[in-house]
Amino acid sequence: MLKNIVLVENAGFCFGVKRAIDIAFDIAQKHKQGVFTLGPIIHNPQVVEKLKELGVYPIDNINEKNIKTLIIRAHGIPKEKFEELKKLGIEIIDATCPFVKKAQRLAEKLASEGYQVLIIGDKEHPEVKGIFSYAGEKAAVISSDEIPVLNKKIGIIQQTTQPLSKVKEIMNNIINSLNEFEEIRIFNTLCNFTHKRLQATEKVAREVDVMIVVGGKNSANTTQLANLCKKIGVMTYHIEDAQEIDKDWVKSAKKIGVTAGASTPQWIIDEVIDKIKKFTN
Repeated sequence: MLKNIVLVENAGFCFGVKRAIDIAFDIAQKHKQGVFTLGPIIHNPQVVEKLKELGVYPIDNINEKNIKTLIIRAHGIPKEKFEELKKLGIEIIDATCPFVKKAQRLAEKLASEGYQVLIIGDKEHPEVKGIFSYAGEKAAVISSDEIPVLNKKIGIIQQTTQPLSKVKEIMNNIINSLNEFEEIRIFNTLCNFTHKRLQATEKVAREVDVMIVVGGKNSANTTQLANLCKKIGVMTYHIEDAQEIDKDWVKSAKKIGVTAGASTPQWIIDEVIDKIKKFTN
């Protein structure tokens, strides 16, 4: 008897990732060579490999002599790197997610108006590094209770994929320290797709015996999904593709949930579901 498999609503590509991938595949069809992305276009190794097959290669540094077209990845890049690229005389295609672009513009605007910019997020994430480069010399990235106050006027933005619960917790700490500030400006730069996916994943995780979380091991939002499921207490497995699934994970489960990060294409999700069906048939 086929087991009950529940696919989380909003699993897989978000708007910004889909846009970046569509741009990359379109450029690959138009230019048969000399196309590169600065860093992986998204945090999904399978998609990166498919693009390589079409002649689009990720590079970390601009030291290739045959670069004709360079695609800026969905996470964006630091301001100074963008300025450096514009001087090279090559075609630059900006596939930065519009939500990330919004955060970059707000960071730059707040800094120019004399605010200390506080970015709620992971300082090692490439998106945050890009936003930080627009935020002025007093900017700080915060991810815990510590609030580095260098200015009485602060402006707050968020890494687009931060969980709303974490943002609320940090914001409450800032509000509790209100007497330290003259002015606080808060902008919502969270991606609504991420929030909806987390909510839907939480709902399903509370109703199933096993959760399969699909996405790159280096994807921050996929890792968030896996951590959320583990926190709920359901047996959770974070995989990149169907080949990783072990029959023992699912053979005795009555109900299995499947969710996927924003960088996971539909074809990988479909393969995972087909593999689960094979093991549970």
